[in-house]
Amino acid sequence: MDRRFVTVLAVSLLFALVISAVFYQVVAGSNRGQRRPQKVDKRDLVVASHALSVGGVLKAEDLKLTQVPVDEFPAGCFSRTEEVIGRPMASSILAEEPIREGRLAPRGSGLGLAPVIPSGMRAVAVKVNDVVGVAGFALPGMHVDVLATGRPPEGDSSGSVTKTILQDILVLSAGQTIEPSSNGQAINAPVVTLLVTPEQAETLTLASEWRIQLVLRNGSDRAIENTPGRELWELSGTAHKRPAAAVAPPPSPRPVVVVRTPAPRVPEEVVVFRGTQRTVEQVGVRNP
Repeated sequence: MDRRFVTVLAVSLLFALVISAVFYQVVAGSNRGQRRPQKVDKRDLVVASHALSVGGVLKAEDLKLTQVPVDEFPAGCFSRTEEVIGRPMASSILAEEPIREGRLAPRGSGLGLAPVIPSGMRAVAVKVNDVVGVAGFALPGMHVDVLATGRPPEGDSSGSVTKTILQDILVLSAGQTIEPSSNGQAINAPVVTLLVTPEQAETLTLASEWRIQLVLRNGSDRAIENTPGRELWELSGTAHKRPAAAVAPPPSPRPVVVVRTPAPRVPEEVVVFRGTQRTVEQVGVRNP
């Protein structure tokens, strides 16, 4: 074998051994420099054991505990199941989702729809049909405007009037369904419940004397429009003629009583001549 080749091979092997030794020392030193993992403090977290529907009351079997690092504990959550058992749910909760204060109503808020109603607000039911209920698409969680059509009191208009009486009103339920539909499927229900203020509840109740129509709107559109309303004569294109106001007849003149005063009685006179002397003598009284 060629000596030169053997020499080059030996040098190459020696160089490879040196490089390997240096690499091993670097890696070993890096491992020795690593700190041992510190023990992480954890805290219990109350989560839902299964999906929970709005309006129900939390029970022990609906809950379970899991552990999370203390610095990752979600705000507004609970560490003990006793803190939430018996509280109504104001919104739906998914399985394994932490139980948050914002999704619960105070104890004693009631069941069903009652926990969903915020303090100071009211829930008013409106009887609907396929037209009024927008073909069943007035679903929980959607926002609607309320229109009323009717005939004003006598003298205020020549026909029917349509007016937007409420705007941007939240639909709480459609029939007995109080949860938003996941697929947006229509719900044919005879009654729709709306979330309103006490003043709006009075307006909506009074408007039930007329014909009510719900109008769907985009949930992100919160603008309030100042609409003047429309009258029936505007659609027909005819001139608007308001009924003439009743005019009271003028008062009858009082009868004139003529009082005749009798004329004074005129005495009769006689002229008498005695020679050159002339005299006038009264001999009686006559009517003029």
